[in-house]
Amino acid sequence: MTESAEQAPRELNVSPTGWALLGMLSGGEELSGYDIKKWINWAIRFFYSSPAYSQIYSELKRLERLELVSSRVDAGIRNRRMYKLTEKGMAAVTRWANEEPVEPPTLKHNPLLRVMLGHLLQPGRLREILTEHAAYAEQLQRAAATEVRWTAEQPSWSYARLALRWSEQYYAAERDLALQMIKELDAVEEAFGETGPEGVQFPMPEYWHEVERRIAAEDSSDSTG
Repeated sequence: MTESAEQAPRELNVSPTGWALLGMLSGGEELSGYDIKKWINWAIRFFYSSPAYSQIYSELKRLERLELVSSRVDAGIRNRRMYKLTEKGMAAVTRWANEEPVEPPTLKHNPLLRVMLGHLLQPGRLREILTEHAAYAEQLQRAAATEVRWTAEQPSWSYARLALRWSEQYYAAERDLALQMIKELDAVEEAFGETGPEGVQFPMPEYWHEVERRIAAEDSSDSTG
């Protein structure tokens, strides 16, 4: 293997989306940007944000400049540009998958943020948000379940099927949690009494500082126990 093929992933300065695209090409087949987008929409969208076509094509150009992919124009009906992983690209994405630290997922849950700030919402609005979120999760759960069935026939999709099964279960749990929160809203609203949540005031900072000290004390006790 050449010295350039052994270049460390960090030295290549590839974006997270770029690594995902290299992974899509690691199956050995030539793919167009359109093919890659379809593959992402088919499976990866359940657990990783789906980039726009413009981002995919700009990333592919960057990867080609880094000599991680090669391309050619397929003189067919659409004159598509087809991309293929190079030896250097396969070495880099393999090292990235095996050696680079796996960052924990970052949760950016907009419906739950509305729940946290429920005292600002008009009566009934939070139920609407949670009901819509439950329906959204149900839709994705059903879509993932459908794709789990379609991957069963291809042994080469076994790892993809694992990810899709996780996605199916994840969105089922997300749906159930939203429905459970809807049931719990009555008790939460009763806690505010007749005044309602409009006049709510959060605890003073001194309270939170005291809570932090108590938590730190618990953690210290657990570690020494």
